[in-house]
Amino acid sequence: MKLFYSKGSCSLVVRILINEIGIDCEYEAVNLATKITESGCDFLSVNAKGSVPALLLDNGELLTENVVIQQYLADTYQAYNLLPSADNFLRYRALEWLNFITSDLHKSFAPLFNSQIPEDLKDKIFKPLLIKKLDFINKHLEKNAYLLGEEYMLPDGYLFVILTWLARVGLDISNWPLLADYKKKVLAREPVQRSLKEENLIT
Repeated sequence: MKLFYSKGSCSLVVRILINEIGIDCEYEAVNLATKITESGCDFLSVNAKGSVPALLLDNGELLTENVVIQQYLADTYQAYNLLPSADNFLRYRALEWLNFITSDLHKSFAPLFNSQIPEDLKDKIFKPLLIKKLDFINKHLEKNAYLLGEEYMLPDGYLFVILTWLARVGLDISNWPLLADYKKKVLAREPVQRSLKEENLIT
């Protein structure tokens, strides 16, 4: 199994999950600007979408889309502590959060990362939309240690990675004290530390 990734991007979520479960995996970095991998391969010949993460399975199948890869790995390796089985309604709460993070929160960063959009437009329109979503999650954490209660589960790794992007778009996480505490708590997990070190994001 091989994960195609880009340092610090949303593919970090999959690396964290791999380390949470304890799966053996190869990794190959992708330059998203040139679409060339670290081995010199044309990434578009691997994944025509040109995006990461992309997971090449041992049977030759390529799986794309972050949430789908996470669900596949959790189901395949029966990581029910991270994603409950289908007979447990909590599974659908986990998927609900995963979909909110990918479709609402993650997508809110796209215009803020776009250098073609004027900064004043980002400040007036796009940042307020993101702030509203962060306010919602911060309030949710008033009564929850993690997104789904007292235990770390699949959506928490995804939210953690998203929170690492805030400084890059000029937002201070200290404006959301509960989110700041939450980020520290997730950061303290050994699989998260290992994943960050593997991508040289911390020493």
